[in-house]
Amino acid sequence: MTHLIELTTPYLLLDPEKMQRNIMRLQAHMDELGVVLRPHVKTAKSIDVVRRLFPSGVGPITVSTLKEAEYFADFGFTDMTYAVGISPDKLPRVARLIHAGVRLRVLLDSVEQAQAVVAFAQRDGIRIPALIEIDCDGERAGLRESDEKIIAIARILQESHQFEGILMHAGGSYHCPDKAAKEAAAEHERATAVTVKQRLNTAGIDCPVVSVGSTPTAHFATDLTGVTEVRAGVYVFHDLVMAGIHVCELDDIAISVVATVIGHRPDKGWIMTDAGWMALSRDRGTAQQELDQGYGVVCAMDGTPYRDLIVTNTSQEHGVVALRKGSKAKLPKLAVGDKVRILPNHACATASQFDGYVVPKIDELVFWPRINGW
Repeated sequence: MTHLIELTTPYLLLDPEKMQRNIMRLQAHMDELGVVLRPHVKTAKSIDVVRRLFPSGVGPITVSTLKEAEYFADFGFTDMTYAVGISPDKLPRVARLIHAGVRLRVLLDSVEQAQAVVAFAQRDGIRIPALIEIDCDGERAGLRESDEKIIAIARILQESHQFEGILMHAGGSYHCPDKAAKEAAAEHERATAVTVKQRLNTAGIDCPVVSVGSTPTAHFATDLTGVTEVRAGVYVFHDLVMAGIHVCELDDIAISVVATVIGHRPDKGWIMTDAGWMALSRDRGTAQQELDQGYGVVCAMDGTPYRDLIVTNTSQEHGVVALRKGSKAKLPKLAVGDKVRILPNHACATASQFDGYVVPKIDELVFWPRINGW
């Protein structure tokens, strides 16, 4: 029997019990609010994880790449939203999926994209369902709720029966540390969506899909009247960014990078590990939060965080572990060869550095592969 201590580091460790609690928590909240949850599989990118989201079904899901769409289609998933603005060069791959029986919605926010979708669909003899992206908080792509182009684009799509509805992502919620602010972000996201739907209806355009979502707003929404579905992704694992804005606790974070101590720099107060940015990623998502967690929080192998111990710097294959600036704690006595677990800033970014998850299962270890790429 292989033990964790025997595996070559760095590797990505997944706690299936924590993951399952995270899944059940959000699903219960969506059930309470009476709205369909369309999980974003860009975080996990693994059929073994996504099957835990749908123990008796196959979707609906959100994808961020066509490679994800093709991968999950191979496992029987046929209801997908590709939630990244469509470029014309990707339409042949979209068409292949549709011809294979996948209902794949695309996303756009310009007349040019809409015209490209309509023209391609007509040439190929298919229907490509499209959603218009709405920007509810100035954080990313999309059209503001009062933009007249929304109606113009919807008409172009409606005339050829391609229009499905609207989609938005409240990225600003990632900057909301307190409960009231996250609830307000969720309500603003919902209200913006409903306003746009009403504008479309007034113009004589049916808008069957009203899709909203982010992990913070999904957890803190109190009313989803008018919304047809919610999307969220990182909640499956959670991470330090989510903990930093109090969406979860450190103990809810289901993945960690296991690293080995490879040296010491007593003159600098450093412990060196073999997990650099190639393992942890360059993501510094907590840098602007109340508590900067460096490149990750360092824990013992049982998951207990060492007091004030973080990864303060990285190079490609080296991680510098040190006490947080100003800390009164003492460095733990970690010898060369000892193992530690590092909680990630951004689960999506860190997971993308690996080709799969090491998962403890009763008295054995199993490996759940994942995909990367586009």
